[in-house]
Amino acid sequence: MRIAIAGAHGKIGRRLTRLLVAHGDSVCGLIRNPDHADDVRADGGEPTVCDLESATLPETAMAIEGVDTVVFAAGAGPSSGAERKATMDRDGAIKLLEAAISAGVPGYVMVSAMGTEIPPSGDDVFSVYLRAKADADRALIDSDRQWTIVRPGRLIDEPGRGRVRIARRLPHGEVSRDDVAATLAVVVHEPLAVGRILSVIGGEDPILAALSAELRSDPRGA
Repeated sequence: MRIAIAGAHGKIGRRLTRLLVAHGDSVCGLIRNPDHADDVRADGGEPTVCDLESATLPETAMAIEGVDTVVFAAGAGPSSGAERKATMDRDGAIKLLEAAISAGVPGYVMVSAMGTEIPPSGDDVFSVYLRAKADADRALIDSDRQWTIVRPGRLIDEPGRGRVRIARRLPHGEVSRDDVAATLAVVVHEPLAVGRILSVIGGEDPILAALSAELRSDPRGA
């Protein structure tokens, strides 16, 4: 497969690139900073400068032309303010969706967040972030793409164990970025994941087993 990753220089994006390349996939790594191109190449990806906050829709569509699936793993970052939560986490994800439609890219995997099911109404930055992610999720759900939404718990940098819990809804918990990337690397190749919302936290089941069990369940279940 040829897969485009928005946020290819991020902590999840870099891990995912390496996993996909090892699997034999071709990765188009979307980055906003040209200085990050060498890192993406070192991971095995093909860097493409495309700032989702400033690129036009035609420019974004051109950047992902010919890919099978896009993965939105970008974000404004924890130190950004409320304004960039809207322009990046919401509008950037939606622009990538519109570009996927324009370019005829069938698949879209969204890296979302737990808490977007019923986002809070507060004015603090985290509440604004969750509402931005919820808006992006809704736009994707309402689209005609072959979508999957992955909602990790609180991200940590501890080494992955390859063991997780996966369900549509889960209690809040932590999950290693390694294990999120490994889950995404499976999801992008799994047709049964299309149309599913998958919450992910650390657990005791191997990733393949946890995902398989969830994909056999009723997608409307809790």
